[in-house]
This record gives sequence, C-alpha cells and structure tokens, in this order.
Amino acid sequence: MTEAAELPQAPAEARAVFGELFPEAVRYAELLADAGVKRGLIGPREVPRLWERHLLNCAVLSEVVPEGVTVCDVGSGAGLPGIPLALVRPDLKITLLEPLLRRTNFLQEVVDLLGLDHVTVVRGRAEEVLGTLQPVQVVTARAVAPLDRLAGWGVPLLKPYGEMLALKGDTAEEELNGARAALSKLGVLETEVLQVGEGVVDPLSTVVRVVVGESPGGVRFAAKRAKAARTGRTRRRR
Repeated sequence: MTEAAELPQAPAEARAVFGELFPEAVRYAELLADAGVKRGLIGPREVPRLWERHLLNCAVLSEVVPEGVTVCDVGSGAGLPGIPLALVRPDLKITLLEPLLRRTNFLQEVVDLLGLDHVTVVRGRAEEVLGTLQPVQVVTARAVAPLDRLAGWGVPLLKPYGEMLALKGDTAEEELNGARAALSKLGVLETEVLQVGEGVVDPLSTVVRVVVGESPGGVRFAAKRAKAARTGRTRRRR
C-alpha cells in the first residue's frame, strides 16, 4: 500500500473552508501524502492526520489575516501554512520563502499544478533576502523555531506597522513571555495569543500575533536594510 492510499477522506469542514478550491486542496493533500513523504518533507505518520493537523489547522489562520495584504511565509517547508492560506484567500499576494532546494522545487510544482497565480516561491533564508525581498504587511510561520529566534528572522521582513502571525502549540503563552525582551529590541509594540478555527478544528489553532512599529527589526536591522538597498542600487547601475 502506498502512502497516498493512506490519506483519509477529507472531512466535511474542509469543503466549507476551501469552498470552490476544495478540489485543489484535495490535490495538495494527495501531493503531501505521496511526493511529500517520498522526498522527506513530511513524516509518513502525518498522512492519516493531514487534514485536521495540517491543512485545516493552517487554513484557519486566514481568520486573522487582513484583506488584500502581502504575506511572506517564512520557512515554508512543504507549504504550511502558506499553501492552505493561498487556497482560501485569493486576495492575498503570498511569497513562500524556503532555503532548501528540494523544498522549493516541491513548492513550485504545487503552485504551478494548482494554478496559484498569487503565490511566488523564493529560495533563501530570511536574513539573506533582507533588502532584496520587498517588505510585506504580514509574515506567517509554523513550527520553524522558538519565538524569539523566529521573530529575529521574520520581523525585519515587515513593513512599518506590519504583523507576524506564528502558529504555535500549547506553550504559546510561555514562549511569548520568554521572548518579550527580544521582541522589544526588534521594535515590536503589541503582542497577543489568539485562538482560531472555532467549528473547524479541535483543538483550536493557536496563533501568536506580534505587531511592529515604524522600525521593524529595530535599529540594527534598519542599518542592514539601508546597506542592502545601497548595494542593490550599485548593482543596478552596473
């Protein structure tokens, strides 16, 4: 029996959440269960719970993403939460940022196959694309790193007054409390822990939301952005 054959039927909630793009969501689930497992992007034990634990868990993040914004999904991996978010929110312009080639190859295949014209795949680390990737209004992430380290990567990619939305687990409050000093240095002004997915997922998805002020990343990253911008202008003149 192949791993793809172990993928359970989509729950009724998936039809409601993904709407007209439900067939594309099913195709994505099939790709994760097959190529995703074979390429080591997800573990085979995740296949039976792909819908509840992964696709729906990520799709409900859309409840707290403003309308029509630009989004960068940092450390996108197999496309979680970026791909489910793209399937439920065609109004967003989403960049899937991922450093590993085998993952970006998979992501590009998924984007092309599903016809997600509002999604761009970029290979690189957050700290490497700073100054070359256009700042975004929202950064998303899931299971990438502890919050303080994740914020160090994601917050500098934001526009002034943008926000980072990180899907976290049961220790979200504890993580947030432990990261407050680091967040303050990064120019974060507001923080909160949100529960999303009422009536869709059980347990609810937990999201840590951090909002920055006029200098995302603080003084240190402002200098790095300015240096990157100068380097970019010099290269264009050549």
